[in-house]
Amino acid sequence: MHKGPVRDIIEWKKIFSPHALLFTILGVILATIAFKGFMIPNRFLDGGITGLSILIHELFHFNIGLALFFLNLPFVYIGYRKIGKTFAIQTLIAISLLVFAIQFVEINPITHDKVLIAVFGGFFIGLGIGLVIKAGGVIDGMEVLADYTNKKFGFSTSEWVMLFNSAIIIIAACNFGLETGMYSILTYFTAMKTVDYVVDGFEEYTALTIISSKEDEIKSMIVNDFNKAISVYKGERGYLPGSFDIKHDCEIIVTIVTRLEIHRIQIAINEIDPKAFIYITSIKEVSGGIIKQKVNR
Repeated sequence: MHKGPVRDIIEWKKIFSPHALLFTILGVILATIAFKGFMIPNRFLDGGITGLSILIHELFHFNIGLALFFLNLPFVYIGYRKIGKTFAIQTLIAISLLVFAIQFVEINPITHDKVLIAVFGGFFIGLGIGLVIKAGGVIDGMEVLADYTNKKFGFSTSEWVMLFNSAIIIIAACNFGLETGMYSILTYFTAMKTVDYVVDGFEEYTALTIISSKEDEIKSMIVNDFNKAISVYKGERGYLPGSFDIKHDCEIIVTIVTRLEIHRIQIAINEIDPKAFIYITSIKEVSGGIIKQKVNR
């Protein structure tokens, strides 16, 4: 039986699993190459907290590693409160490793060709961010900010991300030149598309459909532990080769989740019913219900 909210459990085995460690270390290495080999020497930004860190470094000559660490701390706390302790610890580990690498690993500029910087700098930082997400954390607090503000204020993830990144790129263009700002847009979109590809092409929201013999426990877990709404359809299961006439009534559970939530919900479902049938559908847009509530003031 499922015990307590998943967000209150620290899954140490998951944090230090070979899969999580490998993806986190690879993600940090690739992000470091992007930072020191492409972006920082040429003042190119990719948006998000990483882009803001480069901007602060260039404008105020503040240590970029420290900027990256301290700017991400509030989002580690938000992740701790809203997503879970395991997520917060994995994120803190990944960010700390990235800060260490930026501070102490020396990488000479790989190229000064602006197109190559924009494309490959964006690709490597996007690949790094995506791998860390696959490991269960993030190295850019924008992922957490977008998820949190969407739930709290009713704006979509894309709206918040676009507003934040537009401000960064406009400031960069004003201080470093319009051309740098334009190339930074290319860097950002390359990074964004790479992240989407690495995390299996998840869109802003994903539909999760579950069929299980323990439907009541799974419904309770999704609603009470993850604060997600569900829809339940009445259906039939069976119709297997060799036993086509054998069928059973069942409930088909459907919920809409973000890409930061899907892995943890899958783990929680597996703990309740390892034989549960789950399939995932990428969706382009969601409206109505409690997905996008406006705050009444």
